[in-house]
Amino acid sequence: MADKKTKAKESKEDVDLAVGDLQTFAQEYDDDNRTLKKALIVAAVFHLIIGIINFPSLMSDVQAEEKKNKVYVVQQVRFKPPPPKQEQQIPERKKKKVPIPDPTPDEPEPIRMPEEEQPDIDLPDTDLVFDIPDGPPPAEPEGPILVAGDVVAPEKITAPQPVYTEMARKARIQGVVIVQAIIDKTGEVTNVKVLKGLPMGLDIAAADAVKKWKFKPATLNGKPVDVYYNLTVNFRIQ
Repeated sequence: MADKKTKAKESKEDVDLAVGDLQTFAQEYDDDNRTLKKALIVAAVFHLIIGIINFPSLMSDVQAEEKKNKVYVVQQVRFKPPPPKQEQQIPERKKKKVPIPDPTPDEPEPIRMPEEEQPDIDLPDTDLVFDIPDGPPPAEPEGPILVAGDVVAPEKITAPQPVYTEMARKARIQGVVIVQAIIDKTGEVTNVKVLKGLPMGLDIAAADAVKKWKFKPATLNGKPVDVYYNLTVNFRIQ
């Protein structure tokens, strides 16, 4: 019997504990719901206040965007040109022929003989060729001229070699001497002038050698003429 009473007491205590736990859970659930509602109300009020504060700036941005997006279309007005004026045609005045009075009415009119008709001259069908007379011969140039155009250059006939100076040979100087000379109508070389020389007397030796050269003279229209001519003298040590 004692055991049954003990078990009944324990089961009653368990039931009381379970009921207490349920009440505690219900109380905590209600508290959580109240806290959540308060938080939602506070959040809604906070967002409402922020929206009221930022509303003017949002409206100004919207208005600025609307102003920016406005497009004004200008329609060009086209004017029709006035019709061209018709020119008034002025009628031309008719010219009247006025007879010229005879200055000598008392004198008799001159007798005019009928004009004789000239017979037609038959020309041959062959083409007529008229010879153009030759002009005067060209004048011969005065003094030496350059070798250009119709001038035929002179041709070398004999060309003795220059004498190598002893100093230049010992120094083993080699090169080219360029001289300008006048080749006259007989083929003689005169007026020798050194344009490019060499040291140690080689330029003088080149000028002396050129003066001994002989040429077939230059010609212009088949006639010999004096010309300026450049000559080259080579110095080589053999």
